[in-house]
Amino acid sequence: MPKLPTLSGRILIVDDDPRECSAMAAMLSDGAVEIQCAGDGEEALEQLNTFEADVIVADLIMPRMDGFELLRRLKDRGDLTPAVALTGFGSMEKALCAVHDLKAFWFLEKPIEAHAFKILLERAIDYKRSLQKTEALQRDLRLRGIMGDLVGISPAMQHVFSLIRQVAPTSASVLISGESGTGKELVAREIHRHSPRANGPFVAINAAALPETLVESELFGHERGAFTGALDRFAGCFEQAHGGTLLLDEIGEMPQSTQPKLLRVLEDLKVRRLGGKREIAVDSRILAATSQKLGTHLREELYYRLSVFRIEVPPLRKHREDIPPIVDAVLQNVNKKHGTRVAGVDAATLEVFERYDWPGNVRELRNVLEHAAIVKSMGVIGLSDLPAPGLGANTSPYPRASEPFADVGDLLPGHPLERLETAYIQRTLEHVRGDRKRAAKMLGISLRTLQTRIVAAREEAKATSTS
Repeated sequence: MPKLPTLSGRILIVDDDPRECSAMAAMLSDGAVEIQCAGDGEEALEQLNTFEADVIVADLIMPRMDGFELLRRLKDRGDLTPAVALTGFGSMEKALCAVHDLKAFWFLEKPIEAHAFKILLERAIDYKRSLQKTEALQRDLRLRGIMGDLVGISPAMQHVFSLIRQVAPTSASVLISGESGTGKELVAREIHRHSPRANGPFVAINAAALPETLVESELFGHERGAFTGALDRFAGCFEQAHGGTLLLDEIGEMPQSTQPKLLRVLEDLKVRRLGGKREIAVDSRILAATSQKLGTHLREELYYRLSVFRIEVPPLRKHREDIPPIVDAVLQNVNKKHGTRVAGVDAATLEVFERYDWPGNVRELRNVLEHAAIVKSMGVIGLSDLPAPGLGANTSPYPRASEPFADVGDLLPGHPLERLETAYIQRTLEHVRGDRKRAAKMLGISLRTLQTRIVAAREEAKATSTS
């Protein structure tokens, strides 16, 4: 007779017959095991709240909650603890159902034979330990190279992760800077996710995307009848983010007239809706983001109030070594989103990716990969699957931006200065494939100024065509 294995672990036995529980416990008495018994599935679930079992041994037929329902509950809540199902003589079909449909580790037929019982438990415990090791490795990878939707093994991104971990547990305001498409909102979401406010709301408002007349309403809210079109009471972003986090994106584009009111709210933690007569206390952690040098765009006192802690997100061209893991992470998400089965990109495509400057940063890379994955559907992405024939080292692969400027041709001495300005704006927009926020930053002007110039150029083009 082979020597019985000596077990070491924590075992939960679930059986409505106390004699069966005692018999199974006696079979394991020579090992370094900790055993608990439960009379049915409900009692087992209660015990599992405080007893971290390595393996669950459960009879399938019990009053109140039987073994099938227990396994179903464990499966629904994502509990991966291996379970051994016990079944009576002649119930093989039920046992196989528990294994295949309810993800039981295996089954044993009663009456239980001690050697088979111990061998099976030994394998189940080894399986649980391997799951724990895998989970620990994945957790370590997340801590080192992945934080939520942020990916980066480079020193630059590891520094960003470190700053997020430092500031997240505090209540300090944070100013997040970086080029368009680098993932500033993702950084803000990770600060929120790792903070004590993680269970509260995360609200983001883009100051550059709102007409100047609506900024205060969006921030502070309004009462019914406060202005034309205010048909109902509206809670602004500060109220919506109460107990959570508020991200003020593109803070540099906030109108000068609104900035003193924002500063007062940040200092007093109270808002007054437009048209309202009373102040409302708010408790929101404030994060701000910008893709431009703030310079004179932001009042000095507001800048210092928002930038208690600063995080600068590097452009993708400054941490090219992160492109392969970013590609892997993006394709995993794309496969889930679209049902594609793309395994990766080939070596030639990856080499081109690592050579290209990515003016649109990670957002541009993500868009290229999503397009290519939909085209490819399955297998490995090649250069022919990209949205353009290829990516150059410093030039965009995309068509020219459809902006309202005329074709400038060659500029010769004597042309009006306005024409030179128009040409330069046109070429800048082409370089960033129409990304106006990035173009404004490169030109050293605000987004609103750029939009004003575009409108002026459009009007001039109309006038020229009708004259």
